[in-house]
Amino acid sequence: MSRRHALSALVSMLVWTAPAFAAAPMPQVDVFKSPYCGCCGAWVEHMKAAGFVVKVTEVTDTTATRKRLGLSDAYGSCHTATVGGYVLEGHVPAAEVKRLLAGRPAALGLAVPGMPPSAPGMEVPGRKDAYEVLLIDKQGKSSAFANYPKA
Repeated sequence: MSRRHALSALVSMLVWTAPAFAAAPMPQVDVFKSPYCGCCGAWVEHMKAAGFVVKVTEVTDTTATRKRLGLSDAYGSCHTATVGGYVLEGHVPAAEVKRLLAGRPAALGLAVPGMPPSAPGMEVPGRKDAYEVLLIDKQGKSSAFANYPKA
């Protein structure tokens, strides 16, 4: 086989198989947030920067959204989101959302209760507080999914 034919065969193979290896598009994140909350907007930008498509719905109170999605107010924060059949509450890092979607555990979703400084969208220059990302099971119980230590 000549070099030209070998190169042609290789290029043809790459053209036909490359789409099979392409990364699947990230699912849409549907965010429910107050129109007046700046940190929620910063978290939306964090998710977009990580490759997610984000749709924002402004609501006056996220409590009703949490209740509709089956998440206890004990895990409440300033915004609620859904992605890939899961609920996200608060400033969950995009890396943990990607890990959740890759692993597909039987769970309701992830939560970062409250509004911890250092979480995505809540960054305070010169400050790095510890916080935990919780995995919420379908019965509403939590376990540690990720820990972000104080620096």
